[in-house]
Amino acid sequence: MKNRLLIVSCSCLFSLVVHAQPATQAIQRGNDLYKLKEYEPAAKAYDEALAKDPSNVVAKFNRANTAYRLSKPDDAIKTFDDLAGGSKDAEQKAKASYNKGVILSSQKKLEESIEAYKSALRQDPADKDARENLQKALLELKKKNPPPKKEDNKKKQQQNKKQQQQPKMNDKDADQKLKLLEQKEKELQQRLQKQKSKTGGNNTKDW
Repeated sequence: MKNRLLIVSCSCLFSLVVHAQPATQAIQRGNDLYKLKEYEPAAKAYDEALAKDPSNVVAKFNRANTAYRLSKPDDAIKTFDDLAGGSKDAEQKAKASYNKGVILSSQKKLEESIEAYKSALRQDPADKDARENLQKALLELKKKNPPPKKEDNKKKQQQNKKQQQQPKMNDKDADQKLKLLEQKEKELQQRLQKQKSKTGGNNTKDW
């Protein structure tokens, strides 16, 4: 599974960058720091960009990536949800959903990651990484929750069928059966008593 987060450069999402000129330098500095895995200063650079342009999508997107790298996955997921839900741009929605899926996969939240990858593919059906990650997440989920074997199902069905076929005993039948057992026990005791009286009741051992 490709657990690589997408990072948006200033040259990407051109329609968004038109509104982002005041923050461009700070975003570029943040991207450079992010690539060097210097996540704390990268986060500060993106915060600087957002201070200049609070609605800057590129800064928000990459700031969410740094939040994940700084062990704040919930903050990152929330931002990606906001970016995917609050945009009409298919590319942005696809990238945000993909990154959300990567984070959820890393947390072993397979069901949620599957939905995120599906959402990414609805926006961008040609996204090979999202498709590959979706297939791997589905495979992992299948291994985690294997379907019951056909033989086990067949045995359970047969047992259920037998139980259904067996007539249920009502109270009257149960009483009659109990009385019959008691009668047989009484007759057995009487026969044993007669045998004892015939043999004298004392058997001696032969030495």
